[in-house]
Formats: sequence, C-alpha cells, structure tokens
Amino acid sequence: MQGVTSTAFGPAELLHRLQARGTAAAVSPITHVERIPARAGRTASWPTWTEPTVRDAFVTQGIAEPWQHQAAAASLAWEGTHVVLATGTASGKSLGYQLPALSALARDPKATVLYLSPTKALAADQLRGIARLGLDDVRPATYDGDTPREERDWIRQHSRFLLTNPDMLHHALLPGHARWGVFLRRLSYVVIDECHTYRGVFGSHVAHVLRRLRRVASRYGSSPTFVLASATSGDPAGTAARLTGLPVRAVTEDTSPRGPVTFALWEPPLLPPASSTDPDTDFEVELPPIRRSALRETSDLLADAVVAGTRTLAFIRSRRGAEVVATLTRRALDEAVPGLGDRVAAYRAGYLREDRRKIERSLLSGELLGLASTNALELGVDLVGLDAVLICGYPGTRASLWQQAGRAGRAGDEALAVLIARDDPLDTYLVHHPEAVFGHPVEATVLDPQNPYVLGPQLCCAASEAPLTPADLELFGGETAVAAAHGLVEQGVLRRRPSGFYWTHRGRPDVDLRGTGGSPVAVVEQATGRLLGTVDPGSSHMMLHSGAVYLHQGVSYVVDDLDLEDGIALVHPEEPDWTTHARDVTNVSVVDVRSYVDAGPVGLFLGEVDVTGQVVSYQRRRIGSGEIIDTRPLDLPVRELRTVAVWFTVSPDALVAAGVEPADLPGALHAAEHAGIGLLPLMATCDRWDIGGLSTANHPDTEAPTVFVYDGHPGGAGFAERAYGVAAEWLRATREAISSCGCETGCPSCVQSPKCGNGNNPLDKAGAVRVLDVVLAALADQPAIPSQK
Repeated sequence: MQGVTSTAFGPAELLHRLQARGTAAAVSPITHVERIPARAGRTASWPTWTEPTVRDAFVTQGIAEPWQHQAAAASLAWEGTHVVLATGTASGKSLGYQLPALSALARDPKATVLYLSPTKALAADQLRGIARLGLDDVRPATYDGDTPREERDWIRQHSRFLLTNPDMLHHALLPGHARWGVFLRRLSYVVIDECHTYRGVFGSHVAHVLRRLRRVASRYGSSPTFVLASATSGDPAGTAARLTGLPVRAVTEDTSPRGPVTFALWEPPLLPPASSTDPDTDFEVELPPIRRSALRETSDLLADAVVAGTRTLAFIRSRRGAEVVATLTRRALDEAVPGLGDRVAAYRAGYLREDRRKIERSLLSGELLGLASTNALELGVDLVGLDAVLICGYPGTRASLWQQAGRAGRAGDEALAVLIARDDPLDTYLVHHPEAVFGHPVEATVLDPQNPYVLGPQLCCAASEAPLTPADLELFGGETAVAAAHGLVEQGVLRRRPSGFYWTHRGRPDVDLRGTGGSPVAVVEQATGRLLGTVDPGSSHMMLHSGAVYLHQGVSYVVDDLDLEDGIALVHPEEPDWTTHARDVTNVSVVDVRSYVDAGPVGLFLGEVDVTGQVVSYQRRRIGSGEIIDTRPLDLPVRELRTVAVWFTVSPDALVAAGVEPADLPGALHAAEHAGIGLLPLMATCDRWDIGGLSTANHPDTEAPTVFVYDGHPGGAGFAERAYGVAAEWLRATREAISSCGCETGCPSCVQSPKCGNGNNPLDKAGAVRVLDVVLAALADQPAIPSQK
C-alpha cells in the first residue's frame, strides 16, 4: 500500500492551483469565494449521572469533556425528554445520544437500545465507534439485509445495542415482534440518526413505522425515550415531532470547534464555439457555445487535487455520474503518473456489501486519495483526514449542500469546498446569486404522515402486527386514521370486530418504504452469471432497458435483456464509443382541485392528478461530441401514478396581448415548465428528480394553456403544496433565471432539461419570459396564498 501523501497546500493555495488549470479561459470559473471563519469550541463538565465506566471509555478515546451541546442533549434524554440534536457536520452528535444510552446499559444490565440510520454504511461506522469504546456487556451488532442468517438468532437473543435501519424495523422486527419481545420489553432508548433524511414519502412511511414501534413497545411494557440527530435544518423540533408523533425539544447551538472553510462557487467555462454547414445555404454557421460538462470539470479537479496530495471526496448526483468521474480521473492520473489512478475509486448504492466495505476501509486507511461518491457518503460516516470536497451539481437542498461540504476538515483543520455548477437553471442561478446559498437558512424537512397512500398501507401493517384499537388510531392520526380504517374495511383488507380492526389476509402487507416500486433489479453478467449490483425498479426502465450502457467500477456493460417479471437485467462487457439516453412520454389528468386562486387571466391550482408515463425509446450519443447516432424504439409497460400537482393556466387572449403567438405557445410553456422544475428545489426540500412536469397549449381538463408540476411519488410528497404556497416567489426566481442567462435561444443553464422526454423540443426562451410576466403580474394583485402545510 502506498503511504498517504500530505498536502503542502492550504485551501486558498489549492483553490488558486485549481483555478490556474484553466488559464486559457477568458473568464475565471470561480464566481464567488466565501470564507467561513474558524470557531472555538466550548466544553461542559461530564453530567453527574454519567456512569464512570462510560466516561472513562470516552476519555480513553481522547474526549476529555463533552461539548456543551452534547451535554445538553444527553441530559435532556437522560431525564426522559425526547430530544433532537440539530447541529453541523462533525459536531459530535454521536456522543449526544451514546452518553445516555450507554450509561443506561451500564446501570441496568437488562436495558436495550435501538439505533436507526438511513444507510448501512452509517450503521457500520457507528458499530466501529461503539466497539472502540471497549465497554463490557454492550454487545453491539448491526442487523440489516447483509447480516448472515446464522447470526440473526444470536443478535436477537444477546445484543443490547442493536443498529439497524427503518427498512429492517418495518420488514423484520415489527412483523416478528413476538420473537423480539425480550428486547422490546427492556427498550430504554430509540436513536434516530440523520433524521433530516426522512422526508417526502419515505419520511412519511418512517413516521408510521416509528408509531408502530411505539405501539408494539407499549404492548411489552416499555416507553423508550427518543433521541434524534439531524443536520442543521429549519424547525428541527417540529420535524422531529411530526416524525415521531411525540413532543420533542431541540438543541441547536453548535458549540464544537470548527476550522476555517473556504467555499468556492465554480462555473465550468464555455467551450470554444463550434461550426456547422447549413444544408440550405452551404454556408458555415457558428453554433451556440456550450458549457464544459460538470462531470468532466469535476474529474479534472479531482485529478489535480490527488496529484497535489489532497485527500478529496467528490459528490456526484447520479450513480452513472460517479462511475464516469472515477473513470475519467483514474485515466488522467495514470497518464500523468502510472499507477496513481489506483488511488481513486467510485462509491455508490447498488454495490455488493463486500465491495462497499473494501472501499470504506481503503478510504479510512488512506490507501485511496480520491473518491467519487453519490450521496451514500453524505451522512455521518467518520471520514477522518479529508482536506477537500468537490460537489458536482447542487444536491437539491441547502441542508445536503452543507452536509456534503462538512465532510472536509473534520479534525478542525482548514478545509476547501467547491460547488461545481451543472448546466442547469438552478445551478446557474446559485453560482451567480451566492446570497441564495450563504444568506439563507436551511430548509425545513417536508413529510406528511396523513398522505392516504402512506397511511392506508401502514394501518394494514399495524393491523397485521396486532388488532387496531381506537387508542391506536389516535396514535396514527385520529379522525384521518379512523376514516382510513373504515375505508380499508370497505375494501375488504381489514375486518372490524368489537376488539378492533383485524388484518384479513394470511400474508403480511407488501409495503415499500422508499417508494422504489418493489424489489431491486439484479444486474447479472450473462456469460459468467456474476452479480454486478442492483438498481431500484423505479430507475430500471431508464437505466437497464435493452441496449443501455451500464457502468460498474469503471467497466462498461451493455444490457442484452431486461426481465421485469423476474427482476434481472442480463449484460455483457463492452466499451462502445457511445452512451445511451432513454426518452419517455407523459400525460397528466386532473382528478380533484384542493385549492385555487382566481387571478383574472391566470388561474393557480393545487390538487390531485393522475400521471401516466412510458419509456418509449432511447438515443445513442457519441462520447465526447454528444452527436446523436440514432434513436431506437423500446417496448416497456406504462406506469401510472396518482399524486399531487400545482398548475397554472393562462388565458390565450392575455398571452397574445403579451406577444406570445399561438404558434410559439407550446415552446414558451415548455420552457417555463423546465425552468420552473429546475428552480423549485430552491423553495422546497426536493431536487428536480423528485418532481415532474407537463405543459400543453390546451389541456383537455382545464381547456386552457397549462403548466403542471407534480410530485414524483404516490399521493404526493409535500413539494407541490410548497410550490403553491410560494408560487409568486418561485416563479419570479424562475423568470430571473431565464432572463439573466446569456444564451440567445435557451440552453441547459436556463430552459433545457436533462430529463426531458421530448428531447428539449420545442423550447422558446423569450416566450417563457413573456408567459411568466403575465402570470406574475396577475398574482401580484392577489393576497398572499395560505400555506397548505
């Protein structure tokens, strides 16, 4: 193994070196540099109730005293107060819940603790941390989908500190609660780590899983204290209360020390203009300039950082993107110094367990100097010694942005974070409006436990575990839950008896917490039968259709066959000189209007819609130039979704008066829709992949020109409600993003979308500005729209 190279450059000098890489560019790629000063830490004495063996174990690990926020949260939890500790990355939240939990285990030899994390990597990291303390009789153990069957019985019978995830709690512990009766009877604390990640439909499901846990624990005679840990977020107490159904106190003042941070906003340069021959005139014409891809820019920056000896983590938004960045970086490094590429790897969900653990060990040991990761490593895995973080594309929320940036400088040293903008309306807006990044508080987490598409299935799960009583229904939502239970009786899935509501089927309800649509699709190498990894079923139509190029640890495979019924995609290794891009078609129909604003020529609506979508074809595009080679048809099933949408209508007369002619209307609405989807994450805790849209010059349900933006989850996820409540602010930012873009006719930085099923055609940039002018002028005359949440 090569030794770890320590960087000789501070963040400012490293940033200068990175900027100097593109000296040929006429304009600096750096649009803003924010310098965040260092902060001194403030300690507190060990709480008097701390068990001496626990205190001594922490002292042995180098923790002389806790930070004040750790002691405050720990003391509240020890007193039996449900508490959320919402402080920055690397602020030591773990000690805030470990201190009371481990003290309880030391004081009561029968007590147990349940720890929940959203990812396996985080649970494995927590296990390592607790094991290092060397405390007797704690017997910590992870219990997840990777746990061998032969170990599960021992864990159930002997572990007192169980580390698992909401999925295992939902699928294994609660349905089999009789076998876990001893553990549940002695349950003292429930720790919910990184609770800000439980948002949207997933968060709404987890909220009911926690209510089911409280209900089952109560049946065994326990009433555990809940301790939650969160990144800095808006309204952490309110969010934690919605998640647990309990009153929760918040500790938010971060008293840990922090080294200085240099945070740069980086816009990749424009490429030299290309030219093409006009077939009508035979004259050579100059094509509009395009911006260098964020993936290539990130891979070059990562390579330069590794050459400088800087331990760097690059966050990439997609699995494919992480593979591409790692491959390009390795290639560049091997050309410069043969063998140096081995010190860079990709990391993402879908890898096999042994592959993930090997990468984690290599990163912690320093064998790896650079890692291209999806947000799988965003959460609190202890990555000691990182010097810099590259963020390829805005991650969707300020909470995630700061969480990712905080992975660097964990030991209190100076750190560098760079946000590299994609060609996307939101990214372009943010790098030119730094006040939107650094001048705003982070968002509140959006979740809705009353979502009927969540509540109904979760009531079925609860009834299958034990009959639902009136007191139980109060726990799950009161009148809303009572109405849902009666509806389930009418559907025949529950049966009402004097003692409660009973589950009528022999098997357990099949409920998917993460909304992925079922079991993962296995990616198998056809010639050898080797399992390469998995892809969630929601992404399989786009990523694993026949002919798709699939990347795994830098190796390209082409999909031979996708068997949706058996959940298997067969692939063969191939290095084609093209990539694939799936295209889909979408239709939206209005089911119900919940709320609306009549603004004269403009109508603004919130309601339920049915969305049907189908992947119909894919393009093969030349690597490097992006030239479209051909478009090939696909025969994949239609998918249906009932969800919540916000939409606006505009009268044709008002549009004509504003200069939008009927022939230009489809392109104008389409461009406004794309930009609106791109800017909504500025207002709501989502990213553009959580939402979808449709625009039409005359929708059959509204009988008017209409733009829809809808949640991409059954029953909605709260994003459309947020958009409706801040419609004027959202659409004003959208208009500014379009009008301030320097392109002439529209580009990925303003109105083009990477997920457009119509190939970004037609689009009318100027028309979109006129449409939004009409909408904003009409909404300006209306009173404030009441929030739906």
